[in-house]
Amino acid sequence: MASTERNTIELPRMGGPKAGGAARFAPHEKPKNGRRTFGRLASVFLRYKGAVVSSLVLTALASAATVAVPVLTGKVFNTFDTASRTVNTHTLFTLLCAIAALYAGSWVANTLSGVVILKVSQRLVLILRTEFFSKMQRLPLSFYDTTPRGDTMSRITNDADTISSTIAQSAAQLVSGILTLALSLAVMLSLDVPLTLAVLVCVPLVVLLTRTIAGKSRDYFYAQQRSLGILDGQIEESIHGLKMVKAFTKEDETLSRFSEVNKELCESSTKAQIWAGYMMPLMNVINNLTFTIVAVAGGILCTSHGLLIGTAVTFLGYAKQFATPLNSIAGLFNTIQSALAGAERVFEVMDETEETPDIPGAAPFTRPQGNVAFLDVGFSYDKKTPVLSHISFSAQAGHTVALVGETGSGKTTIVNLLNRFYDADSGIITIDDTDIRTIRRNDLRNCFSVVLQETSLFSGTIMDNIRYSRPSAADDEVKEAARIAHASEFIERLPQQYETHVSGSADTLSEGQRQLLAIARAVLCNSPILILDEATSSVDTKTEKEIQRALVQLRKGRTCFLIAHRLSTIRDADNILVIDNGKILENGTHAELMRKCGHYYDMVCSQTGKHQGKAG
Repeated sequence: MASTERNTIELPRMGGPKAGGAARFAPHEKPKNGRRTFGRLASVFLRYKGAVVSSLVLTALASAATVAVPVLTGKVFNTFDTASRTVNTHTLFTLLCAIAALYAGSWVANTLSGVVILKVSQRLVLILRTEFFSKMQRLPLSFYDTTPRGDTMSRITNDADTISSTIAQSAAQLVSGILTLALSLAVMLSLDVPLTLAVLVCVPLVVLLTRTIAGKSRDYFYAQQRSLGILDGQIEESIHGLKMVKAFTKEDETLSRFSEVNKELCESSTKAQIWAGYMMPLMNVINNLTFTIVAVAGGILCTSHGLLIGTAVTFLGYAKQFATPLNSIAGLFNTIQSALAGAERVFEVMDETEETPDIPGAAPFTRPQGNVAFLDVGFSYDKKTPVLSHISFSAQAGHTVALVGETGSGKTTIVNLLNRFYDADSGIITIDDTDIRTIRRNDLRNCFSVVLQETSLFSGTIMDNIRYSRPSAADDEVKEAARIAHASEFIERLPQQYETHVSGSADTLSEGQRQLLAIARAVLCNSPILILDEATSSVDTKTEKEIQRALVQLRKGRTCFLIAHRLSTIRDADNILVIDNGKILENGTHAELMRKCGHYYDMVCSQTGKHQGKAG
């Protein structure tokens, strides 16, 4: 339940406006453990062991074919006898056919492996997004209080896409590169050790280059992903609050803030790509240096030590071929850094503490009557500043309890605790003499029908939005609920009536109309406890009076918690609680509180603008 009073209390712990960045995560936080993140990705990847093994086998076959080509190429050169100036035509033709078959087989195996790994990578992202979204349903409201929505959206969209594209492009290349290196090294050692050492000159140079560039690019890739999340948050908030931006002529300021973050994103992306771009040109230098060393060493060995020219040609092929997988692996490090940065941002949310789970073996809570009691309840959002202190009261089934007080006094927090959107720090809250912490959350929340100050609609028809509280309700029940809530009048004037499409963000309906739909949704829910948090704040006076008459009927037989700033709407409540600074100052009926001439009396006088008298 979001309300102005609770937001006012929480501002100090939220660390400023959400548009400016992810308050929950450190501004300059670096990836904590790339190896652990990679291991977690691999564990998800291995859920498809059969497909992964098939891809690895195909990749191994392609690598073996690639490694065999230089050996056969060297033998092709050995079919030429320079002394007699003859050619072994049959052997030459056989070798050329074998080389062509190896190239064709390598292409087929690589293609099939790529298709398999592409499917697995998409399934991996499907799993990550599903588990991420499922996790979001289990996170406490405190997480959303301190995390910008745009940043969370960026993690489930942009970061997940980065993981997908990296795996699709890089996984097969990485495995192929490693296998090619291992097989090439084995073949070279079997042919000639000195030339093998000449080829291996490139290895320490590549390792040094990779470590240097990967270390620099990793930080910039993480900064890039983080800036993208902040930018998404600013875009989302600017679009959502565009009316306020225009109303207060903040276009230039909004554009300036956007440009600042966009510039940071540009700078981090540019630096990441520049460092990534250093890799291939420098690898080509190392590649050419290795080729030169092997050529010189091979020439010396052929002329002075009787090495076959075909063997020298084979090693020239390996000099190029050995550097190619090293190039690929080194180049992949930059891409992998980007994926690990995105994956770590995803796993940060996946590792967040969830709502307190239901106690093991909790018994079903059926047929609640609606008796509610708060027994010496205390609560603080940040565990430092008390929001509620020693709150004790009871509400009998079928009675109406009104909560009144200034903004920030703790009214909405009380019903938040009743719903277990938050858990009390001390004291006990009971429904029908049962501690709500021993009730399964689903059973507990089925006890409530709720109308909030801020109305939430979902993409779909008006019929769908009213039926949201009870999906099994028939169309006639939905229409009856709309009639009781006085929503049927405006609905039936719409061209498509109950089949009119609405969404949570579009302004196709007025605030008052949206609130009427929320009230109709609560009517349809038909739960024993009704919570009305400023339920009539956005409707006109005439409609408010009609709704109040409807709510009188709706409240019959139900326990009702009514939060209202307009004191005229709570005059007939069975018990009025006057809340101030998280404490109950007064309680009683309207008449009793007016006779006390206390805090409630002063509030009524300030709203009516005249002295009421002790009789009330």
